[in-house]
Amino acid sequence: MVLLWPGAGSAADHPSLVDLSERIAATGRIVERVDFPYRLAGRRAPDRAPVLTASVRAELAERCERLGVDPARVVIGGRSMGGRICSMVAAGADGGPPPGVAGVLLLAYPLHPPGRPDRLRTDHLGDLRVPTLFVSGDRDPFGTPAELAAAQALVAGPVTSVTVPGARHELAGAEVPVAAAVVDWLGPLSR
Repeated sequence: MVLLWPGAGSAADHPSLVDLSERIAATGRIVERVDFPYRLAGRRAPDRAPVLTASVRAELAERCERLGVDPARVVIGGRSMGGRICSMVAAGADGGPPPGVAGVLLLAYPLHPPGRPDRLRTDHLGDLRVPTLFVSGDRDPFGTPAELAAAQALVAGPVTSVTVPGARHELAGAEVPVAAAVVDWLGPLSR
């Protein structure tokens, strides 16, 4: 099973997330897109990290119970903030134990705010011990390929990195190579 969360500025029905989920589902995997509580409440501004991480844990537990799936067979992740929050949960950075998921999918990981490479979001990466896929554009203002490579070296588990030439943070127009990278990486992780 694959659970996907959107970035801060969008919802689970964002066309790129829908497209990716459909392409993953076409391989026979269960895929569910999940909104954060602030989106469900109709707000645009994200909640603080503790609320977001708690919601990821709750959604993971609920779906595993409802579908009878062991968390060790679930990949969690998503776009930008959605992926970052999932990586924090998988690393136990929210104070809870790592849930033992199969892997973490990070699309356009927001390594730092644009123009602020001094504000890295890497504190938890050394505790991330599960297979992790980073897919980013080489023109992403949230992290250059070199900056991302340095951050990926901090991850304790196996890392796969895919850089999409010419793509920015939105990965607009790169749906096919993004989905191909994700499906290839998933392999047996979420079956």
